[in-house]
Amino acid sequence: MMVTQRAETMLKLLTGIVLSACFAAAQEPLPAPAPATDVSAADIQAVLKQLPKEKITDAPIRVADVGGYRVGVFVVFRPKSNEAKERAGVHNTRVTEIYYMLEGAGTLVTGGTIVDGRIEGGVSRRVAKGDVVMIPGRLPHWWSSLDGDISYVRLTPDPDSQQKLR
Repeated sequence: MMVTQRAETMLKLLTGIVLSACFAAAQEPLPAPAPATDVSAADIQAVLKQLPKEKITDAPIRVADVGGYRVGVFVVFRPKSNEAKERAGVHNTRVTEIYYMLEGAGTLVTGGTIVDGRIEGGVSRRVAKGDVVMIPGRLPHWWSSLDGDISYVRLTPDPDSQQKLR
């Protein structure tokens, strides 16, 4: 294929513009990173001890700006006595929920369709102390059964910065 001199000149010009833009972008300094945020095991245990033991409780410990988005740290307590009242949920945001199990075990269902507060056609998995589960935003999820009371840390990366800082 024969390239005309005009097309070759245009191609060189466009290549130069793209390379110049890339070089200029690479030279721009990145903003300073946000400071680190500490949440100690003592912080988590202190909040967990204050939670009522007769109902499902989801308590914020910290929500920090980590440089363009926010991340929340919460502690959750779910008593076995409320298992029958447990309903499937879905959050209409892009906030991912990451569960780190502190105590207890149960069956967590994700995906599928919510029908009458339950999930049909989802993926069931047994989750126990030490396990981690990542639940993307807008994905239905539900604790279908609990072996006993459970508690977990819930981390929430929030790309839209909708969570209030704390």
